[in-house]
Amino acid sequence: MASKPLLVTERFRVEEVHQSLADGGTRTRAVVRHPGAVTIIPMVDSEHVCLIRNHRVSVQETLIELPAGTLEPPELPEATAYRELIEETGYRAQQLRSLHEFYLSPGILDERMHLFLAEELEFVGAQREPGEVIENLIVSWREAIKLVHDGVIQDAKTIVGLLMYDAILKRIPFVDS
Repeated sequence: MASKPLLVTERFRVEEVHQSLADGGTRTRAVVRHPGAVTIIPMVDSEHVCLIRNHRVSVQETLIELPAGTLEPPELPEATAYRELIEETGYRAQQLRSLHEFYLSPGILDERMHLFLAEELEFVGAQREPGEVIENLIVSWREAIKLVHDGVIQDAKTIVGLLMYDAILKRIPFVDS
């Protein structure tokens, strides 16, 4: 698959990709190349999660999300999760557990999201980047799941993270035995 760069930014690049087809033809697509990212479920205690209100310029809305951030290669996902949790929420985790990895929008984007559970949190103060408009929102686990079911939470990584961990908590089997 041959490609050529169309746009290069600080965090991602867009490439024109030429895919060879079985019939001898080719198909051209624009693909966003991304180094990957993490999202974290910060459990303040056994019953409460720290979500964030995050203003997103791309959609001109303030969304309710799990904290997240982009990998800075060669940084490992776990290191990114520890760093981003402090930056965005002000909490440092004593325990961090990998839960899952998934693609956000593989039709156009190769970003791989690494989902972590953060526990035994200690508040040390947020270290937000200039221009970030973020506010902590600590809610009960039940309220977080209700926000998903009521359509209030619209961010895909947050929906995936909360519902996946909720299934784990309820010990819902992912496949029939």
